[in-house]
Amino acid sequence: MKILHTADWHLGKRLEQFSRLEEQKEVLNEICEIAEKESVDAVIIAGDLFDNFNPSSEATELLYNTLHRLSNFGSRAVIAIAGNHDSPERIDAPDTLARVSGILFVGFPNAHIHPFETRSGLKVTKTDKGFVEFQLPDTAIPLRLLLTPYVNEIRLKTFLGIEKTEDSLRQLLEKHWQQLADTYCDDQGVNLLVTHLYVMLQDDENPPEEPDDERPILHIGGAQAIYTNNFPSQIQYVALGHLHRYQTVSQQPCPIVYSSSPLAYSFAEANQAKYVVIIEVEPGKPAVYREIGLTKGKKLLRARFEQIEEALQWLGECQGALVQLTIVTDDFLESADKKRLTEAHTGLMPIIPEIRAKTVNKDTNAKLVELEGSSMEDLFIDYFKNTKEGRGQAPNESLLGIFREVLALDEDETI
Repeated sequence: MKILHTADWHLGKRLEQFSRLEEQKEVLNEICEIAEKESVDAVIIAGDLFDNFNPSSEATELLYNTLHRLSNFGSRAVIAIAGNHDSPERIDAPDTLARVSGILFVGFPNAHIHPFETRSGLKVTKTDKGFVEFQLPDTAIPLRLLLTPYVNEIRLKTFLGIEKTEDSLRQLLEKHWQQLADTYCDDQGVNLLVTHLYVMLQDDENPPEEPDDERPILHIGGAQAIYTNNFPSQIQYVALGHLHRYQTVSQQPCPIVYSSSPLAYSFAEANQAKYVVIIEVEPGKPAVYREIGLTKGKKLLRARFEQIEEALQWLGECQGALVQLTIVTDDFLESADKKRLTEAHTGLMPIIPEIRAKTVNKDTNAKLVELEGSSMEDLFIDYFKNTKEGRGQAPNESLLGIFREVLALDEDETI
């Protein structure tokens, strides 16, 4: 049996002022071509189909068209689960119609799929909360999937009907997965687990980092980390979503793999290769897997310069990419220079000015005298320049106008 694993499509995502939709169309077409060339029996999308809970109509249309093509008119199983960026209700909504094409949407961890069969012979033969067994058209081997969309601890207890327990999220999931594996996953079929969670080795001193531009899972009210030893021994491959870099977390008790996002979605991912994973597996044997590199989409590049002319030359050399530029300056970025840089590249993000640290006057008394002689407005301007928002630049007239109004109100109250 051959299966394609992908995740973190984030359809509808933007990078600053730039839409990524056309790039997403190109890379999803590339994924479809890989599925067709490899003649895969099933496709798994491990969460974060969309970038937010209310995706645009264009993003929604792109998802449905892509999944329909991947399903190959109902002859190939396509399974998509919700991630932490997805609305589980929205993911579940089209499921009834999608089944006709062999597409299974799973928004909640307690999802109980109703058995169905397509005209091409793809059918669901067994289901349970968070479990489904497929019979695929071209093989007698059943495909068993333990499916756990993103969920936090409180929601999981509700979905699994657990009211009073001090067990942690990882303990609850371990018990849930083990019960399903013991019931349905023998060595006569292919057994996979699909989830969208943060997974790491227990006691790992260098755990994988969540993407800079990702909505973090590890936060108060979110989900705690899951350890690799929480997965059942019967499982032959764990298909993960959430982290955007391709990585194998562990080979024990089986390959536990993040497939990566199909595009670089933040500059922290600049120069990061992107992949889909092809899994080849048969009953009772370890899964064999290999990554296939994706080539579509714009590169993300970033650089730092002290000279405007050098920055202009670099911008001219990286046309076609999306770029982030930091300019080091003594005071502030001249409007004329900013205009030259902006006009030199159509994919330039807002320029980041980096103000050189000035020598501090060691004469503290002189500094105090300087401050005492400054107006409130001068002090505000000096303060603003040193904030993250100011980045060495003075506040604009609009913000200064608001500050002056506040000063005026304060003076009126004093009077």
